[in-house]
Amino acid sequence: MLTMFFSSLDQTIVATAMPTVIGDLKGFSIYAWVFTAYIMATSVTIPIYGRLSDIYGRKPFYVFGLIMFMVGSAISGQSQTMMELIIARAIQGIGGGAMMSMPQATIGDIFNPKERGRWMGLIMSIFGLASIIGPFVGGWITDNWGWRWIFYINLPFGILAATAVWIVLPRVRTDHKTRIDWSGSLLLVAGLIPILLAFTWAGNDYPWGSWQILSLFAGGLVVLFFFVVNENHVKDPVINSHLFSNPIFSVALVIGLLISMAFFGAIMFLPLFVQSVVGLSPQNSGVVLTPMMLTFILGAVVGGQLISRTGKYKLQAIIGTAVMIAGTFLLYTMDVNTTWPTVVLNMLVLGIGVGSVMPLLNVAVQNAFPYKIMGVVNSTQQFVRSLGGVIAAPVLGTIMANGFKYKLAQTIPAQVKHAMLQTSNATNLNPQSLTNPNAQEAVRSMFSGFGKQGQELYQQFIGAVKTSITYGFHHLFILSIIFASAAFLVTFFLKEVPLKKEEYYTDDSGAAGDQAAPTG
Repeated sequence: MLTMFFSSLDQTIVATAMPTVIGDLKGFSIYAWVFTAYIMATSVTIPIYGRLSDIYGRKPFYVFGLIMFMVGSAISGQSQTMMELIIARAIQGIGGGAMMSMPQATIGDIFNPKERGRWMGLIMSIFGLASIIGPFVGGWITDNWGWRWIFYINLPFGILAATAVWIVLPRVRTDHKTRIDWSGSLLLVAGLIPILLAFTWAGNDYPWGSWQILSLFAGGLVVLFFFVVNENHVKDPVINSHLFSNPIFSVALVIGLLISMAFFGAIMFLPLFVQSVVGLSPQNSGVVLTPMMLTFILGAVVGGQLISRTGKYKLQAIIGTAVMIAGTFLLYTMDVNTTWPTVVLNMLVLGIGVGSVMPLLNVAVQNAFPYKIMGVVNSTQQFVRSLGGVIAAPVLGTIMANGFKYKLAQTIPAQVKHAMLQTSNATNLNPQSLTNPNAQEAVRSMFSGFGKQGQELYQQFIGAVKTSITYGFHHLFILSIIFASAAFLVTFFLKEVPLKKEEYYTDDSGAAGDQAAPTG
C-alpha cells in the first residue's frame, strides 16, 4: 500500500506543480509529455513485471522498482530543461510499473481469495487517497520549498520503503523453471509505444485522420500482430493468450476497461467545469475531486468487506455499475445554472458506484486462476485497465474541444465576434482559457480596449464560453454514459464461483472447471 501510494501520489503532486515548472524550464509545447512519458513507461512494463514476479518472486521487483523510481526522482529534481525532465519521468515510470503491479500480487501471496476482498478494497482506496492529498502536498511543497522538492521528497521515503520490503517481505518464488520471453517483451513495448503516441497526439497535435496518426496506428498494430504470433509459439509468454479463454477473466477485463474509460471523463473534465462554469476559484482546484474520491474510498472499503463476508461478487458488480450509470447521468444533466452543492452530490454518487466495483474485479479474476500464475494474471488486468485511461483521454478531449468550438461559433454574439476579429489575442482561445487567471486577464484587457461597451462585450463572451463548455461537457458525458451502460450489461455475463480459501495455494485447476492457463 505504501509503494502504490507513492506511485499514485506522484502523479497528482506533479500536476499541481506543473505551472511553476513550466515557468522555470519553459517548454510549454511539450509539457504534456511530463505525464505521458510516465504513463507510457508504467503501462508497458506492468505485464513484464507480472510475468517475471511469478518466476522470481515479488521482492526483487519491488526493490528494483523503488530504486528506479528514486533514480528517476533524483534526475527529475536536477533537470535543467523540459526534455531532461521528460526523460527522467520515463525512468520514474519504469519503476512505477513495479510499484503499481506488485502490491496487488503481494496481497494474493498473503491472503486467500475469501479474505482478499477487504484488503483489495483498501488497496483500491489508495488511489482515491492520493488524489485527495496530492494537490495539497504538491502546492505546499512548491510554495515553500520549490518545485524540485516534489521529486527529492521521494528519496527518503523510497529508501525507507525499499529497506522495509527487503527485510520484512517474504521471498516467494516458484519451483517452475522457465525462460524469459525477451522477444515478446520487446515486441510488446515496440508495438504499444506508437499506438500510445497516436492516442496522445491525435486531436491535439495532429488531426485524427492525418498520415502521422494513421501511420503510428498502422505501425503499432503490425508490431503487435507479430507479438501475438510470438506469444503463441514461445514456451513462457509474457502475456498468455490462454488467459482470455477464461470467461471470468475476459468479462472482468471488459468491465474494468469500460469503467476506466467512463470514470476518466469525470477525473479529467470536472475541474474544468466547476472552475469555468460554476465559478470555483482556480486556486481551490485541489478540492474539486475530493468528494468523489472520498466516496470512491468508502465504496472500495465497504465493498471489499462485503465480498469477504458474503463470498459473493456478481450482485455487487451489477448494483455498483447501475449506481455508476446514475452518477454519469447526473453529471450529464448539469448546465450553466448548476450550483456547487449539486456538483458535489453528483460526484458522490459516481464515486461510490465506481469504488464498490473495482476491488471485486481483482478478487474474481485472481480466484479464477492457479496461484502460480497470479502475477501475470493480475498485471495483464492492470495493463489493459491502464490502457483504458490512455485511450480515453484524447478521445474525450477531442469530443470536448470539438463540441466547444462548434457551439461557440453558434452562440457568440455578432458584435462580440466582430470585436474579436479586430485583435489576434483571442484566436487561440480554448476551454482551458478561463481556468488560467493570466488568460482571463488578457481576455478582459482585450475587451476593455473597446471603451464603454468593452465590459458588456466581455460578459457576453463569457456567457457564450460557459454555454459552449457545457455543450461539449454534455457530449463528453453521453459517451461516458454509454461506457457505463455497457459495463452494466457486461456484468450480467460475469460468472460467479465460490471464493477459495487456503486450497487456493495448492489447487492448480481453474475456477468453475475452466482449464487454467498453462505456464509452459
